[in-house]
Amino acid sequence: MQERPLVMITGATSGIGLACAKAFAAKGYDLLLIARREQRLQQLGKELQGQHSIEVTTLTVDLRQRQRLQELAHNHQPLLTKTAVLINNAGLARGLAPLHGGDVDDWEEMVDTNIKGLLYITRLVLPHMVEKNAGHIINIGSIAGRRVYPGGAVYCGTKFAVSGITEALRMDLHGTAVRVSTIDPGLVETEFSLVRFHGDTASAKKVYQNTRPLRGEDVAEAVLWTAERPKHVNVQEILIMPTDQAAPTMVHRHRSG
Repeated sequence: MQERPLVMITGATSGIGLACAKAFAAKGYDLLLIARREQRLQQLGKELQGQHSIEVTTLTVDLRQRQRLQELAHNHQPLLTKTAVLINNAGLARGLAPLHGGDVDDWEEMVDTNIKGLLYITRLVLPHMVEKNAGHIINIGSIAGRRVYPGGAVYCGTKFAVSGITEALRMDLHGTAVRVSTIDPGLVETEFSLVRFHGDTASAKKVYQNTRPLRGEDVAEAVLWTAERPKHVNVQEILIMPTDQAAPTMVHRHRSG
């Protein structure tokens, strides 16, 4: 019997990561799910495994913890070797203050998660893909990695970094069969804004008020489609926006009521 491909997803317990986990599970892929919230993660793993008769492994870790990641990699080496698709989804924004009023702790959390965390996990998985001459790295970027907006200097900077890393990685892998893609969403209604505003529900709701943002499932469909192209096809970039959004700061608001 042919071995099922294994898909690794970071930030798997909410938003785009959760939608990706469900989408790939429904298509019969085995999963390696990584996230920080252990209870949510374990429950998700049990649900997907029961619903779709697939193998689901869950690893609770913060991607900023390089030493912990290395320990997990050592203990789960066969899973890293088996990984066919890595979806680098974990990431966050903190605050909307101008740079001169920004919180340095917020900056460090964004840089350490969005850039360094992505690099750490990719470094653990990629050598096995190169050795097998097969595999796919799919980075979840953002419109913020293409266009900046006020108050977003550091977050946008991290997403511009993801864009640059993705392009350079594709060059590093030139001549191999390992594919590299980026999916860049616009406004998506997830826990993103709640995290950005440190749990301020009212501020988070205003981001999506009177408009129709993307859903996590919309982005997951694009990720799944990208991963399932024929092996000679590499979808390098997808920019996916809600119809109501023309640019980061241009969101059409419908009349309420």
